[in-house]
Amino acid sequence: MSHLLGAAVLLALAAPAADAAPDVTTPLPGTRGGTADGAQPAARPAAQPGAGPDAGTASVAGTRADPPSRSRSGPVPGPDGSPDGIADGTGEAQPGTADTGSEQPAGTRIDETGAGDTAVGDAGAGDTGAGDAGASDTGATGAVTAASGAAADTDTDRFDGWGFDTCVTPSLATMRAWNSSKYRSIGVYYGGRGRGCPNQPELTKSWVSSVYGMGWKVLPVFVGSQSPCVSADSKRKVTIGSDPAGEGADEGRDAVERAKALGMVAGSPLYLDMEAYAQDDRDCAATTLSFIRSWDREVERLGYVSGFYSSADSGVEQIGAERRAGTSDLPSVMWFARWNDKPSVTGEPSLRSQDWSPHLRIHQYAGDVKEEHGGEQLSIDRNRVDAPVARIAD
Repeated sequence: MSHLLGAAVLLALAAPAADAAPDVTTPLPGTRGGTADGAQPAARPAAQPGAGPDAGTASVAGTRADPPSRSRSGPVPGPDGSPDGIADGTGEAQPGTADTGSEQPAGTRIDETGAGDTAVGDAGAGDTGAGDAGASDTGATGAVTAASGAAADTDTDRFDGWGFDTCVTPSLATMRAWNSSKYRSIGVYYGGRGRGCPNQPELTKSWVSSVYGMGWKVLPVFVGSQSPCVSADSKRKVTIGSDPAGEGADEGRDAVERAKALGMVAGSPLYLDMEAYAQDDRDCAATTLSFIRSWDREVERLGYVSGFYSSADSGVEQIGAERRAGTSDLPSVMWFARWNDKPSVTGEPSLRSQDWSPHLRIHQYAGDVKEEHGGEQLSIDRNRVDAPVARIAD
């Protein structure tokens, strides 16, 4: 965001100790716009092949995208039975164990200013990177200002802490059990024709209200049409057609209507999930960008915040380059997937430190892992969150 703001106010906070979830939710007024300052990106590792939420992106040299304990010897079947391997990388994983699977990922507009982003990583986690050299590792409170339309009367809530996403929305009993974990935010795959797990029996307006009442923050993920050069085989049946701008607008309206039906009100971020694709294919990348920009415009015209999720070496890299080029109508919030087991919203080589900062980033740092809390096991993706979360109707 799955997508932006005037002046930002930075209040430095000391970084928490290892594995201590900050669990800070700060109301932020309204929404963004914003273009690049013309600075050139620092050198970064070459992009690797792969896909996003249904079939990962291979790790960049020098990083470990998937620990040896989670490596696989062969591809894992996708939701439709196709062999969409996700051995090393970033992206939407396959349905998992217990009562859920793991699905990866990453009007109103937010603009951001300020020197550096926030970060709270595990002790010893590396927060360096060519794109964010010298970025601050302290917390900050930023202002989000309304840009136009309905956005002027809305607030956006920010969550700073740990989160997870999983393919099938867990039951309320499981969410209660997981209150014993460090996680306090959950990504839910609430709409879009490209979802790996379209059947979501638990995901209702009542569920959203109930988990919100338990203290959980919700990150709504919309998996719509995918890039024509998407890497995952299972996503090739849901690719963008001959009218990317029109399709993007249509799906943006659908994303908003579905969010409203679940009690997520104006000012909420909606994260568009765009699986990894061959962004070096210029025609394909142009089609994909047209769809994304149109989706962003429509979502924000209707009073919501446009977020974006993708592989760090694919969609995130392209959108970061477009921002540096001054392209308009880009996502307001960035959710990047790089499975390096180093949770930090800073230090991402595909992004400059001043981009989507402060409080406008999520890092999906591990995927397709099993965890058990309160006697309930889930297969999840792990996220470090410092970004807007859904506003839930009273």
